[in-house]
Amino acid sequence: MRNLARRLVIIIPYLWLAAFFLWPMAIVLKIALSEPRLAQPPYWPLLDLTAGWEELVAFFQALSFENFVFLAQDDLYIASLISSLRISLISTAMLLAIGFPIAHAMARAPRSWRPILVAAMILPFWTSFLIRVYAWIGILRPEGFLNHYLQGAGLISQPLTILNTEYAVFIALVYTYLPFMVLPLYATLERMDQTLIEAARDLGASRVKAFWSVTVPLAKPGIIAGSLLCFIPITGEFVVPDLLGGSQTLMIGRTLWVEFFSNRDWPVAAAVAMVLLVALVVPIVIFREAEARRMEAQAAGEREGRR
Repeated sequence: MRNLARRLVIIIPYLWLAAFFLWPMAIVLKIALSEPRLAQPPYWPLLDLTAGWEELVAFFQALSFENFVFLAQDDLYIASLISSLRISLISTAMLLAIGFPIAHAMARAPRSWRPILVAAMILPFWTSFLIRVYAWIGILRPEGFLNHYLQGAGLISQPLTILNTEYAVFIALVYTYLPFMVLPLYATLERMDQTLIEAARDLGASRVKAFWSVTVPLAKPGIIAGSLLCFIPITGEFVVPDLLGGSQTLMIGRTLWVEFFSNRDWPVAAAVAMVLLVALVVPIVIFREAEARRMEAQAAGEREGRR
């Protein structure tokens, strides 16, 4: 009975992964290998497991990689993917530059203040994401709050054109995903041993030197976690670029939505989704494997040092 319980503990996560990740991904891949049709559903061929072996063979023979070839040959999809990765990288770098000082200040604050600061950081999550994005439209439009304040303060004479540009996209993305960067960094920095900083200072290191040589390396797990939590969803973001970016802002999530709902081309939309999945998951898996090997080598080195 105990062995059965242990096996169930191991099997249940794999069943969950198969049911809610692998099977949906298999369906999306099947649609990506299909042809568009003006029918319901809008793709062909359809899988019928009761049709017999010959029909099953014909089904697999009808699948093709034409949609993926089409994506590789069309500049729109390549430009959308490159633009999404560029915007995600820039946004993640901005989030790290803004979020690290905030997380560091939260971790160094008096212990009684830390729960309040964490609550203040997650407070925006209590409001609908869509409402917060629409609020930025009211702030950034030419007659909005920001231009009204700047003109009233005499800092500008003409309204700034921010809405429907990439600047508006970056502002909204940084505001929206800042908690995803700050909270992992705070969790890492809050557990950091402060005596290491004091030891570095006693050995003659300046505050800046101690920060770069001690704090930043020890905060690496939080930096990696926060960067991944921001970079992955930003790459597939649709709402922010659609509402704030205008027609000139290309992102793969918006391109996917157009193919799926406007053009009704489900196979191409599914192919776009698979390309986005591969572009995000494969580098992350490779990085995790390299990081695991590095940690194993570090642990082995520590064991050898203790001997």
